[in-house]
Amino acid sequence: MNEHSGTLRYGVALAALMVVLAAVPADAQQRRAAPAAPAASASGADASVVLDPITVQGQGEAGTPLLAGPTTTRTTREELDREQIQSLTDLSNRVEAGISFNRQTNSLNIRGLDGARVLTTIDGIRQPFLIDTRIARGAQNAFDFDSLSTLDLLRGGSGASTLGGGALGGALAVRTLDPEDLIRNGRNYGALAKTGYDSTDRAWFGSAAAAARMGNTSVLLQGGFRDGHEIDNKGSNKSIGATRTAPNPSDFNQYNFLAKLYQQVGEAHRFGITAEFFKRQDRTQVRNNTVSLTGNFRPGAYQSGEDVERNRVSLTYDYKQPGSFIDEAHATLYWQRLKRDDLTNAWRFTSIVGPYTRDNSNEENAYGFNGYLLKNFQTGMLSHRLMLGTELRTTSLEQYSSGIDNCPARPASGGFTGAFATCNNLFTNQADQPTIDGKLVGLYAHDEIGLLDNRLRITPGVRFDWYEEEPQQTPAYSLGGSRPVGLPPSSSDTGWSPRVRLEYDILKNAPVVKDVTLFAQWAKTFRAPTADELYGRFGGPSTYLRTGNPYLRPEVGNGIDVGLRFGDKQLGGSITYFHTNYRNFIETYQVQAPGVGGLYPQGGITGYQNINRAEIQGVEINGQYAFATNWLARGSFAYTRGQNKDNDTFLNSIPPVQGIVAIAYATNVWGAEVSTKLAASRDDVSTVAAGTGFKAPGYAIFNASAWWRPLPQVADLEFQVGVYNIFDRKYFDAVNVPLARPQGRDYYSEPGRTVKATMKYQF
Repeated sequence: MNEHSGTLRYGVALAALMVVLAAVPADAQQRRAAPAAPAASASGADASVVLDPITVQGQGEAGTPLLAGPTTTRTTREELDREQIQSLTDLSNRVEAGISFNRQTNSLNIRGLDGARVLTTIDGIRQPFLIDTRIARGAQNAFDFDSLSTLDLLRGGSGASTLGGGALGGALAVRTLDPEDLIRNGRNYGALAKTGYDSTDRAWFGSAAAAARMGNTSVLLQGGFRDGHEIDNKGSNKSIGATRTAPNPSDFNQYNFLAKLYQQVGEAHRFGITAEFFKRQDRTQVRNNTVSLTGNFRPGAYQSGEDVERNRVSLTYDYKQPGSFIDEAHATLYWQRLKRDDLTNAWRFTSIVGPYTRDNSNEENAYGFNGYLLKNFQTGMLSHRLMLGTELRTTSLEQYSSGIDNCPARPASGGFTGAFATCNNLFTNQADQPTIDGKLVGLYAHDEIGLLDNRLRITPGVRFDWYEEEPQQTPAYSLGGSRPVGLPPSSSDTGWSPRVRLEYDILKNAPVVKDVTLFAQWAKTFRAPTADELYGRFGGPSTYLRTGNPYLRPEVGNGIDVGLRFGDKQLGGSITYFHTNYRNFIETYQVQAPGVGGLYPQGGITGYQNINRAEIQGVEINGQYAFATNWLARGSFAYTRGQNKDNDTFLNSIPPVQGIVAIAYATNVWGAEVSTKLAASRDDVSTVAAGTGFKAPGYAIFNASAWWRPLPQVADLEFQVGVYNIFDRKYFDAVNVPLARPQGRDYYSEPGRTVKATMKYQF
């Protein structure tokens, strides 16, 4: 596993070192040749600087036109580095209260929804939530944070009117680096190198990026790696089995490569091509309840793993010429492959003695086109900003489980007896769902209408989507152990995602808080069922059956956001109240009890159904205040409450009340920040669904970080160190704790005190 990643890792490290060594003399010479900066005060540490705060609502709208809105926040490359953010967990602990990353399912939780109910896009390309009936884990984090230029977080379902289905709880839209992000100070070249260590998972990481402009051509190359181990927790019991609370020993390596080439044609047209590769490999030595010292699976002879790989090639076109027939146009034509492999490599000691291996593979190949155009025009006293767009996508999804068992050929009766009875539970070398061909067509239109000298803005808009999932017959599926009869029907439906937004500038250029804007919006959204929910089928008549439901209807959200945003970087923020009702929520249920008709004795048949009603509401607050020279205070707060209205039970995906408060000080040479992440206890949980919601105690964790630029006049070299959870507090992220908890309580705790150190050089 390490051969290829090691080669790339050392290549990136060498490239980073060469960038630093080659660039420091040239950069220093150019800086010395530049006009002298105004003299600082007697103490360089007293030089007044403007801190670079997180972009909160109230500083203007973040994101591209597809994401811009009052519930969108943006984090830039500089801010990711300043807060040492290299994962979605870091983002939720240091910047964005109210979101969480569920490591059990590899999915982001926004406004109490996660999994396929949160849409992730990379450079505008939607990412599928690939799961199967055996492993309920996705791949929403299949990107390298060091390759990003910006990260936009859209809360709520309003993004569905432009981004399409899947943004039920919200959307995460990340943009990768462009040459313009590295080329600075009027040069025609630029580079960025970074390396460091994180004790959270004992990981070493590094990345290097270089960009150049040659006439009308610009190019960027970027690569990165991260090698580490298991994420630490506060469990101290390292025994074998169900009493263990320490994490399983694990190793991982992750690496990525990004290349971009742009050609400017005239002043208005730009053509580009992007190639991207990402891969992460995890290997875990299982020592929890799955193994025992004398059982069938024993420590040292049971290894699990996960491989996630994403490849992408895209062609882009950007047009911008204000005042022409079309002011802007943007288009992307792409191919993307996302593949997940869930692995097991073990030895059985008592039952069916011998090797036991599994490779449960899901692979989606997608071809698509995204495009939109903008036109500004006037009709009488009304100004208009019209946006028209489309999304076209075709996919092919294949699932297959390969493996090795010491089982003989299955008898004609379909069930094993005697010494081989355990083989009834071993289904492999088969597909648990048919190959599925998917199609998606989306069309949308929005018009921002300005009145009263644009102080009042009304933006009606709608998106129409049609999708189809069409199963294809394959021997791997039809001959599977679940004994499917025929091919399930296609699933096809349409969805309308209307949105109406109202904004009114109460104050403009006021002396203290500058702009104050009142906003309200109503939006509908939907989520189509996943392939597993429609067609997954695993088990057999002699054991149990987990089956999809091809007649599921899309989930539908209908919600409002009402709030106020105000100010600028000096003093700014927002407060939002949201309330959303959901219909046709998809949940699992018992289709048939165990043993009916002598079939499925171990668990009966479980499947999926739509429930009628669910409700989520809450309040979100963001703000910042530069209260003195070089000083900045910022905060984020979120309260969410969710219920299944069919049976008046709580939704177990809802996080507790959370807040983040930070105070930072910075000069041209050094800076520091102290922050705290606060969470109330979560007692409102449900015990109706399979498993019991985790009642998490409240907590407060404290963090501190500092950075130093030793020679700001000579080189943009920066050292940074952060200490997180300073007081080594034991705490639990409620959203990250599974409903079924076979291990001791502390097994699900979060890391204690951790340290991260980084070195960055840019020119």
